[in-house]
Amino acid sequence: MSLFSDNIRHLRNHKGLTQKKLAEKLIITRARLAKYEEGKSEPPIEILKRIATYFHISIDILVYVDMRELSYEKLMKLENNRILLPIMIDQEGQDQIEVVPIEGAAGYLGGYADPEYIESLNRINLPFLPTGKHRAFRIKGDSMLPIRSGSFIIGRYLEKMQDIKDGRSYIVITRDEGIVYKRVYNQIKKQKRLELQSDNKAFKTYHINIEDVIELWEFSCCIQMEDDPEQKAGMDEVHHLLKHILSKLD
Repeated sequence: MSLFSDNIRHLRNHKGLTQKKLAEKLIITRARLAKYEEGKSEPPIEILKRIATYFHISIDILVYVDMRELSYEKLMKLENNRILLPIMIDQEGQDQIEVVPIEGAAGYLGGYADPEYIESLNRINLPFLPTGKHRAFRIKGDSMLPIRSGSFIIGRYLEKMQDIKDGRSYIVITRDEGIVYKRVYNQIKKQKRLELQSDNKAFKTYHINIEDVIELWEFSCCIQMEDDPEQKAGMDEVHHLLKHILSKLD
């Protein structure tokens, strides 16, 4: 619990509180708080919850992450007292973007709230992105053509589902579907659900309940990793066929 001891001392000093004042807010004695800060005693789960609630920091952050190395002001506080981590900054002051690969999609569902998992992801810098926390997801499948399978979608974290812009594309993280990239329509007020549409009309529109949504990332940009000449040739054939059909109709 050495990290916890350092963290609680760091958070207390950040708020400018004395041990006595913080102990009063946590409804414990000053001596007990002092033992936690000195690493001489470990708090029970109920006290951990109380500390997490007071500082708006999740318990896993208090226990596993050295908060002295993070900017407290830049921590993104989410629903249910969860925090989006890490907010990593490079030497030039640019936010770093974590990259979730295709093969890591299943791991993301189990690790999105685990600081150690997030910290293990590769990172990139894209200085032209708009303000906000961004993350890159590698997609698979052809449901959003012309964006091809294997492309990276870089999304900006959406804090409130009510801010969804109908018809915009989002990376949607759900408990059952996993990571999907779709156009989203807000049906929260009337039906408490989202409508997900594909750009490839061969794929059917479907709905998901809002309680099944874990995270939403609004499209910022796309990085396509391959130039596929076969797909271009295929599209040329389609255009040629359409022209032939039109000539016959004429």
